[in-house]
Amino acid sequence: MTHKIQLNPIGPMSLLSQYEVDHLKQSTTNELYLLVRNCCLAVLNSGAEMDDFEQMFSAYSSFDIEILQRERGIKVGLINPPEIAFVDGKLIKGVHEHLFAVIRDIVHMAAKYANNGFSQTTEPAQITHIVFDILRNAEVIKPDIEPNMVICWGGHSIGDTEYQYTKEVGYQLGLREMNICTGCGPGAMKGPMKGATIGHAKQRYTQGRYLGITEPGIIAAEPPNAIVNELVIMPDIEKRLEAFVRLSHAIVVFPGGAGTAEELLYLLGIMLHEKNREQCLPIILTGPKQSEAYFESIHAFVGATLGEEAQSLYTIIVGDPAKVARTLKAQQKKVKQYRLDTGDSYHYNWSLKIDPEFQQPFAPTHANVASLNLHYDQPKPALAAALRRAFSVIVAGNVKAEGIQEIRQHGLYKINGDPKIMALLDTLLKSFVEQQRMKLPGSEYRPCYEVVR
Repeated sequence: MTHKIQLNPIGPMSLLSQYEVDHLKQSTTNELYLLVRNCCLAVLNSGAEMDDFEQMFSAYSSFDIEILQRERGIKVGLINPPEIAFVDGKLIKGVHEHLFAVIRDIVHMAAKYANNGFSQTTEPAQITHIVFDILRNAEVIKPDIEPNMVICWGGHSIGDTEYQYTKEVGYQLGLREMNICTGCGPGAMKGPMKGATIGHAKQRYTQGRYLGITEPGIIAAEPPNAIVNELVIMPDIEKRLEAFVRLSHAIVVFPGGAGTAEELLYLLGIMLHEKNREQCLPIILTGPKQSEAYFESIHAFVGATLGEEAQSLYTIIVGDPAKVARTLKAQQKKVKQYRLDTGDSYHYNWSLKIDPEFQQPFAPTHANVASLNLHYDQPKPALAAALRRAFSVIVAGNVKAEGIQEIRQHGLYKINGDPKIMALLDTLLKSFVEQQRMKLPGSEYRPCYEVVR
């Protein structure tokens, strides 16, 4: 029996011109349709413990989505949606909101940029504008509140001890009226938000924000968790990362796997730029005592590849959630004063210099992997950008549809470069595998790469 429901729009999608509605309707007949359908299915599966997009999609092969044109705007029709998204026959409100975030960011923004050439631009200033425009359209840039957004990065595949620690850090941040932004999935992306909700509730803080930023290629493996009350889908990982750092007033990095290493290398690479040396952006790497060896290995890898200057950009705090929160709270006024002194926005860091190698989308193909310059004879930011791309490829091969398909057609990615860097990379990746940081606990991990030594 076919199950159909219709949903009224929420947020910005409830106020559309007839011209915009026509564009949305047309978009459902082109290549965007499958992307929208899959992202909506991922949102509807929030709470399901899996990171295999094929397993999820095959279980709901009869699921479909329709954009229905009405005189006063649009409705969205769902055909055979997953039962997990419903309570007593009614769609969960948070899921309802997230569905229209998908429509807003993928379909609406694609229609907006379809004819102006911006979607394929390589101009850094234009890319930064696109990131800003998507965030502004999602109404997540809020100039009337304190600059208190803490970006939390970390793995979706972490053990219970590490997960509980991320909750405690979030709780301590919430008690100090700091807001949370993560990649919106499970594990270290959910824990800080969950903890912050309790801290905010105890302080009667009514402006609690739990912002999730994701991308189409990763959303199936990391569906938005239920705590997220603001969701943004960026077009690709590069714009997602830029959104994180430009929105941030502080960054916390929890234990994780290849994706977390990618995020950290991106951050260090841009902060190493000479024009960013005066930037005020606190960065803390933290986890429970049991994760101390993890941070030692990450710190050693950064030192051996990018040097002491890169290591000096962050502070490692192990086993002390309250200290993490106190440190960031103490830095909050300095961040605000720096923005005031430089004339920059409190809520979108325009002055942060991000070079093109950190902005241009990197397709996870074997040819692109072979072209990576993983050698020491280049500036440290350039090496960081190349290392970031190497980890990005591994993430794609682990969970993204395009990467998995590439592996099936052409075999394992072969990562090649300076023998010393390859030895360091191989050691770090093997530690991730041994600690089960590449897949959800209990899942068998089969490497999608080979480090050529």
